[in-house]
Amino acid sequence: MTRRIIAIIFIFFCATVAWAILGATIFARTSSTDERLGSRVASNWGTPQEQMAPTASYQRAVVRKSAAAASNTTAAAATPEFETVPLPLMQSRVGVTLKLEHRQKGLLWYATYTVGFQGTYVFQNDSAQDVVSILFPFPARQAVYDDLVVTIDGVPVKPVSGPSGLVTMVRVKPGAQTTLGVRYRSQGLSSWRYTFGDNVSQVRDTELRVKTDFTDIDFAENTLSPTAKHRTPSGWDLEWRYTNMISGYPIGIVLPEHIQPGPLAGRIAFFAPVSLFFFFFLMFVITTIRNIELHPMNYVFLAAGFFAFHLLLAYLVDHIDVHLAFVIASLVSVALVVSYLRLVVNARFAMREAALAQFLFLVLFSYAFFFEGFTGLTITIGSVITLFVVMQMTGRVRWAEKFATKP
Repeated sequence: MTRRIIAIIFIFFCATVAWAILGATIFARTSSTDERLGSRVASNWGTPQEQMAPTASYQRAVVRKSAAAASNTTAAAATPEFETVPLPLMQSRVGVTLKLEHRQKGLLWYATYTVGFQGTYVFQNDSAQDVVSILFPFPARQAVYDDLVVTIDGVPVKPVSGPSGLVTMVRVKPGAQTTLGVRYRSQGLSSWRYTFGDNVSQVRDTELRVKTDFTDIDFAENTLSPTAKHRTPSGWDLEWRYTNMISGYPIGIVLPEHIQPGPLAGRIAFFAPVSLFFFFFLMFVITTIRNIELHPMNYVFLAAGFFAFHLLLAYLVDHIDVHLAFVIASLVSVALVVSYLRLVVNARFAMREAALAQFLFLVLFSYAFFFEGFTGLTITIGSVITLFVVMQMTGRVRWAEKFATKP
């Protein structure tokens, strides 16, 4: 009996090494896929977008004396310079529509989206100048902007496209206001942000409204939460409304992601030794109680049946849906183990004890990884229930007799 236990432990150790290699291979494939295909998705669809509020400014001439001129009082030569003076943004009305569209590349899903943007901004010319420059920054450099319309006081204009965004020169009377209108459609990846400025900025009379067609809404860290939100049949209607605020925090929405097939298969593979340990333990207890002879070679084939589940899952998830791949791998693994134990022991033992144990420790324990945050709790509950059942089954067993050396 002692030799058999040592042999089973050795088989378990070898299987653990095999799963460690398989898990490392899956994560390596996932990493290489992300590096190779991530940039391709960004080039085809776009990058994360961060829309910044527009700015208005004017040029003011400043006369500064040079050091030589300052020392010469008779001929005070001056060097004219120009500095950029910003104008206050008095009002902002922004409407955004986000439509989610997941795309799978290899072992990963990417959260791509289309964004419809429409903004109206009112600037106050509090200077004596009548020529104002308005800059509307691009939310991303790698992006396409369709249906782009820019208006000044309701009149369409043709701005100049620069490296930082769209630049428009406008004549505004001193003390008067001008209204900038911008509309476009674009595409992005993973997240969408709106910032009020490079640093801490004053936000006056601002209303920003975002409509989504997805319900699993999340907000990035260090961003402003919506002041109001309403659930719609297809998603959320989010509002940010501020009268007069000073803040350096942006508005950030993180789009929901699908279950990532590659990391999921890798985590399940690394957890596989725990499943096999429970299965081996239960099989050893049952066969010992019922005097069923299972040779260590039988345990080798049982471990191989478990390994087939993770091997199939690892190479199916990048071709078909992850749930379908899980079902196929489960059916194949259970069929291998049950059909084998039917020949080794009998059909009743294979269909009842072995199939139920494999379904619990392999299928259900692995499926718990689909539920983020509940995996550990699910496995703990299953382990405690299994321990209770085994303790009740073996409470009256005389283990000294079972482990006694037979003549």
